Amino acid sequence: MKPEDYPGATSQLKLNTRVFELYKGKYRSLPELARTMEISTGQIYKVKQGKRGINQKFIIGATKAFPGYDLDDLFYVDSEGQPVKSSKKWSEFREYALQKYPSELDEDLITMIEGLIERQRAKNNDDGK
Repeated sequence: MKPEDYPGATSQLKLNTRVFELYKGKYRSLPELARTMEISTGQIYKVKQGKRGINQKFIIGATKAFPGYDLDDLFYVDSEGQPVKSSKKWSEFREYALQKYPSELDEDLITMIEGLIERQRAKNNDDGK
């Protein structure tokens, strides 16, 4: 299953983060943020540079580093800079995500991503009115 198999999807969905905007007011450096998130300094720099995707460990670490923030404050989903278009096929998305990222994503994380996508869709629909 590929992203283009989903009706209305024009490009691959990407999970992005606001962690790099938020850390400046709370942490002195990215290595300090990485220690708090319990991930390697290399991982945090690679995610920041776009050389590595956001995985489950990064998401869990972000919630540790920013306990007062909701997931939708820390992360957002888009499709290569474009608003995410509607697709009702969550079972197919879930299947695709588990096949594409079998060791990075579990059921709970996929459910969180689905929620982020739905919130983004609702926001886009509200902005378009």
